[in-house]
Amino acid sequence: MKRTISLFLVGLMLCAGVQPAFSWGQKGHRIIAKIAYDNLHRKARKAVDKILGPQGMIYNANWADEIKSDNIYPQSIKDGWHFQDFEGGLNDSIVADALTHYPSEGGSLFRVLDSLELEMITEKYSESNADHILRFLVHLNSDRYCPMHIAHMSDRGGNDVKMKWFGSETLLHAVWDTDLIESQGYSYTEYAQMLQNTFRDSKKRIEQMSDEQLLVECYHMTDAIYKYQEIWDGNTYHYIYTWREPMEKQLYIAGIRLAKLLNEIYK
Repeated sequence: MKRTISLFLVGLMLCAGVQPAFSWGQKGHRIIAKIAYDNLHRKARKAVDKILGPQGMIYNANWADEIKSDNIYPQSIKDGWHFQDFEGGLNDSIVADALTHYPSEGGSLFRVLDSLELEMITEKYSESNADHILRFLVHLNSDRYCPMHIAHMSDRGGNDVKMKWFGSETLLHAVWDTDLIESQGYSYTEYAQMLQNTFRDSKKRIEQMSDEQLLVECYHMTDAIYKYQEIWDGNTYHYIYTWREPMEKQLYIAGIRLAKLLNEIYK
């Protein structure tokens, strides 16, 4: 894979006029981090705890979104670290190829993840920024499995698609950030445990799948979400009934794949 950039040569000012895009919401990222933490091998958990503190990968799961309001790592907004948007109707091979031949527009999530992983694997970091690299790695590896973060460039990943959620104005992106997850009323620990109980039989298959296979699956899911917008009757309960389980599976996949990555880095 192409791993040629240095991510942590930062500027001092935010790029004005850039609209940040959030994914999964605070609870979603904590759910994913909790699933991942529960599936870390002993050596990996010890290494992660040493950098971020006990269960710190859970407590810091939203840090990469929170710093969007600060002047730290402005390029994470300017360069679109959190998303890699695609238009619909692409050939599977074109989508899969984006993991190694990064598109010139539509975000830089895959390029950034490659660089972050390389820095952790080769330990090309200092004590002063190791925790920041790991926080980004935890967060962005969750973003890659959010359908609205590989969504259409033309509507900014669903940020221009208006919806009503139980009568209130919202956006398609926000529904997948937060609304679907919050509709179930679980705490993040309850949700993480429920998902591990529900999908545990899929764990081995998810671990064995390639990044390309999982990306293509998520891409097809994103296309299905857009197509559903065209036939949806506007009933929020119908939306939840249709998309709750696919959304939950993506949360579980994100957690298991994050655990796999960290277990490989710290084996």
